Amino acid sequence: MNAFHSRQRFILTILKNTPTILFVVIFITFSLLDQRFFTWANFENIISSSAFVGILAVGMTFVLLTGGIDLSVGATMYISGGILAVLLVNHHWSVLPAILVSMIAGTLWGCLNAFLISKVKVLPFMVTLGTLTAGRGLGLLITQSNNLAVPSEMRFGADRLFGLIPIPIVILAFVVIAGVIILQWTAWGRQIYAMGNDPEAAKKAGLNTGSLLASVYIVSGFCASLAMVVAVSQQGSVSASFGEGVEFRAIAASVLGGTSLFGGVGAVFPGTLIGTMLVQMISTGMVYLQVDLYLQDMVSPLVIFFAVFVDAQRMSLIKRLERRNIRVEKTVVQALTEKKASLAP
Repeated sequence: MNAFHSRQRFILTILKNTPTILFVVIFITFSLLDQRFFTWANFENIISSSAFVGILAVGMTFVLLTGGIDLSVGATMYISGGILAVLLVNHHWSVLPAILVSMIAGTLWGCLNAFLISKVKVLPFMVTLGTLTAGRGLGLLITQSNNLAVPSEMRFGADRLFGLIPIPIVILAFVVIAGVIILQWTAWGRQIYAMGNDPEAAKKAGLNTGSLLASVYIVSGFCASLAMVVAVSQQGSVSASFGEGVEFRAIAASVLGGTSLFGGVGAVFPGTLIGTMLVQMISTGMVYLQVDLYLQDMVSPLVIFFAVFVDAQRMSLIKRLERRNIRVEKTVVQALTEKKASLAP
């Protein structure tokens, strides 16, 4: 019985740490295939290049924990990025005020999602699909479909803090730390998990599920606008394709990191961070191996499909094994109780 129980615990541990194991395996595989991959400079480049996706994925994790989804983060980036570029290029604003105004605009777009989902009670998929389409149109209207190159003061993506750590990595680190603190150490975070696990039970327990639901979409909008700032600082311009398709990379990063699409399960660290690096590492590895560009475009949907498949299988197996463990523990307790009863005078 003990050997069986130990084996079940081992399998559960493997399933719950699948993202970390997958990350190590893929990193070692690419390193063996190309020695240039196994360098500190490349590792730093992977983190820096994926910083804005990581910030998006942190916001997406909040949403997925409630069992929802936000398809509009790319459009939010384009709206706020368009406002930032127009203020800097056409109206000659200073960098800091322009960033603040554009981030407020992006957060307000998240508030629109929050209102329609929590108050009007429209399905998150339908709402965010609609705001994705409308947001791309609004972004085109703001920029007039122009490619706007931002001033040099805005291109701080290559700068380093104290000459050591790239600025995008510093911003990503702050967002990850904030996400961990909120989800793991605050009542708000625990309530998000509770609602994701069982919305009806959370409501019966007295939680304001409407406000909780609205809050995660506001967080997602804020993270999308902050991700925009990082992306613009690295790319140096805002074009009509800015932010296009990044919502799928953010979802893949979060799910690959162990966040369940069914809600209630997931963590920003190490989960979402590892998932983000994993997505970028696959893309970078294909560049090193000189994989055909057309095939590279097929990888993103395959990664998303794999992430969803792994999530469904992992959650099913974990629940099955946990139920089996509970039954085994009950049997052991019952046997001990009967043994004690038989030995009693």
